[in-house]
Amino acid sequence: MMENSNTYRIGSIDILRGLVMIIMALDHTRDFFHVTALTDNPLNLATTTVPLFFTRWITHYCAPVFVFLSGTSAFLASRNKTAGEASLFLVKRGLWLVAVEIAVITLGLTFNPLYNFIIWQVIWAIGWSMFLLGLLIRFPFPAILLTGLILFFGHDVFDHIILPQTGVAGNLMKILFTANGTILPVCSTHFIGVFYAILPWTGVMLLGYCVGYWFRKEFSAGRRKQLLLSTGIALILLFIVLRFFNVYGDPVLWDKIHFLSFINTSKYPPSLLYSCMTLGPALVALSFLENAHTRWTSVLSVYGRVPFFYYVLHFYILHALLVIIFFATGHGASEIIDRQSPFLFRPAAFGFGLRWVYLIWLSVVAVLYLPCRWFNQYKLTHSQWWLRYL
Repeated sequence: MMENSNTYRIGSIDILRGLVMIIMALDHTRDFFHVTALTDNPLNLATTTVPLFFTRWITHYCAPVFVFLSGTSAFLASRNKTAGEASLFLVKRGLWLVAVEIAVITLGLTFNPLYNFIIWQVIWAIGWSMFLLGLLIRFPFPAILLTGLILFFGHDVFDHIILPQTGVAGNLMKILFTANGTILPVCSTHFIGVFYAILPWTGVMLLGYCVGYWFRKEFSAGRRKQLLLSTGIALILLFIVLRFFNVYGDPVLWDKIHFLSFINTSKYPPSLLYSCMTLGPALVALSFLENAHTRWTSVLSVYGRVPFFYYVLHFYILHALLVIIFFATGHGASEIIDRQSPFLFRPAAFGFGLRWVYLIWLSVVAVLYLPCRWFNQYKLTHSQWWLRYL
């Protein structure tokens, strides 16, 4: 636990969140700089290599943990507010996150000031999930838990139902439940990429919110560790059993000829097996991190205390570095726009091997450490209203 006169923070949450934020930057570095990032799927077992597969696969842990812990943090932040105050704050912050995804993060990803391609991904899903949590928070706690369980365990039923594919109904189903890199045309020159279906991620956030009950200051630390450990192991076992028998929980069955297909679960939208595979180990990690006090956990906590600041800034740093390398490697103005790429200054055929991807990733993470430490200190020593939204 971490506590001072002004705040009550959970050290394990900051550590785990910091770890997944660092790993997350690896995937975005790969998107910008790996030679086949835009021309092949790193999880395609017919063409990938083991290092490339695991470079992509390990980042699967980032979004579920990020969303889950956003729910946990929402629970802890709401404890000093009335239900009405907590509801209003979550609704406003959720809508603000949606706006930031569209205006700020899309620009950081694409560097396209005309917004020809708008990206709806994890912050979009968190924003709408937070908005819905803000509405649900006025209901009794069991209602939030039940809603979360239904969405978490039940949304894969749509894999077995014929859904509308076109028109308003088809688009709504994709946005709410089934988006898998769905491209929605706004006009002939502007498009929206829907990469995160809202409600499956809402289920993850609602369960994270409910697990926040175990992190109350008055809750037994020993009991919390036991609950986190047993729940995490249960999710891991559920993943193994359901995956082995190909019963339910993922639209793509695993191929018993290729073992890697066993862990190659579906992220878009997040299947039940994907969520169990990632959140199970995350809960186990939380149970062991509570009393972890080392130099490395202190470093991880710096990133974990200011995740949104880190998230936005790392896109701009990566893309600015991409522009520099683009011109430094002999590319010209005529190649800034590539119709096969949603990112300016990133032609589809551009890129380097994995060694360079890892070097760039580690360098960017290192560069972000001091700004994150500064901003964390700024938040601790200032109380402007807008800091609550960052």
